[in-house]
Amino acid sequence: QVLLTPTRIYTKPIVQLLRRYRVKHVVSGMAHITGGGLGGNVNRALPDDVDVTINTRAWAVPPVFEFIKRQGNVDDDEMMRVFNMGIGFVLIVRPFFADSVQRQLEKSGETVHVLGKVIRGTGRVRLK
Repeated sequence: QVLLTPTRIYTKPIVQLLRRYRVKHVVSGMAHITGGGLGGNVNRALPDDVDVTINTRAWAVPPVFEFIKRQGNVDDDEMMRVFNMGIGFVLIVRPFFADSVQRQLEKSGETVHVLGKVIRGTGRVRLK
């Protein structure tokens, strides 16, 4: 039943958030995490001169992914490459506004995890 649950659509909370910041550009990038996992989707939102480091322990992975891993004998790297592991949408937010953005999204009923940070680099996603 869990695998038959339709994909979550994030349009409404994201549009509401962006409307609150019409003048200030607090969001630098966005990525809907679909096939290809975090690494294969977040990198598309990055310029060539930065990387994103993601702490893979920043959220609890839903049990369905542990089931798939165990039953399919899939290693951790492959799981992160293929599945979203419970993270459906990523916002890259300017650090000064991160707390404000988190509060706004939580007020609209979203669960928010601070996953990592942007550093100088070459447009890669680094999972740690």
